[in-house]
Amino acid sequence: MGNATFGYRVRHIYGDIEGLSQNGSIKDFESLLSRPEELTLDDEVYLCVPRNERELIERTARLCDHYMAKFYYLPTAEEKLNLQPILIDDISVMTTYTSPLEEPLNRLLKRLFDIVFSILCLIPTALLLPFIVLAIKRQSPGPVFFRQRRTGIDGHEFYCYKFRSMHVNADADRLQATKDDPRKFPFGDFMRKTNIDELPQFLNVLLGDMSIVGPRPHMLAHTEQYDRLIDKYMVRHFVKPGVTGWAQVTGFRGETRELWQMEGRVERDIWYIQHWSFWLDLRIIWLTAKTIFKRDEKAY
Repeated sequence: MGNATFGYRVRHIYGDIEGLSQNGSIKDFESLLSRPEELTLDDEVYLCVPRNERELIERTARLCDHYMAKFYYLPTAEEKLNLQPILIDDISVMTTYTSPLEEPLNRLLKRLFDIVFSILCLIPTALLLPFIVLAIKRQSPGPVFFRQRRTGIDGHEFYCYKFRSMHVNADADRLQATKDDPRKFPFGDFMRKTNIDELPQFLNVLLGDMSIVGPRPHMLAHTEQYDRLIDKYMVRHFVKPGVTGWAQVTGFRGETRELWQMEGRVERDIWYIQHWSFWLDLRIIWLTAKTIFKRDEKAY
């Protein structure tokens, strides 16, 4: 870790490490865990304490999950902590989550595919645009496009684009669409059921805010709400959000009336992050494409 050629820059140190200045003791760090607003968590946090400091390890891991900081425990941990061993600079450490997308080559492959696929999808979208504009304008006054601030990778906010499928309303950034939502107009309802309203998100992909496949981005109000209710909810933001995702093709698409539905979605999002492969992305795209021809009962 002390070798600068590995690309690491130490920001804060709590405890006594030979040759490095410290920001405080381990006790100081423990007290800061109760005041997270005063604690600066950067991209990665390394914790080296005895295994019997289980509470400290768990509290630190949970806080890292919340702030989307990668957590590593050195040198070992017990299985109940659900940590996984990895090697960094020939040093064995334990971390909460690993993903194939941490490899630069995999990220490059995914990004290149995103660019090519989004361009191929935006071409027919441009051809359909005049008809979509006319249909929206005839049925509902207001803008053709709907943009909404949503939570992206590492918790960063971005504007997610869609074709507007509802009448302009004050609840757009607060309430999910329901099956018989009176805010929808007829052509908007058709677009939602056939995924046409999602086509502008390929522009988000081209801009780099989203990926073709990944956890679906949620509106900011829901991110704030479910972060309080669901353990590890923020972990789904370790990767870019997607136009479609593993949760959506395995039964967790659409409205989440009950907490267990969002918990199931988060569980599948984290599974996707940990098991990503190029072929898994292709499978999810294929399963999503099938819903265009076979009506999805949860598409509303």
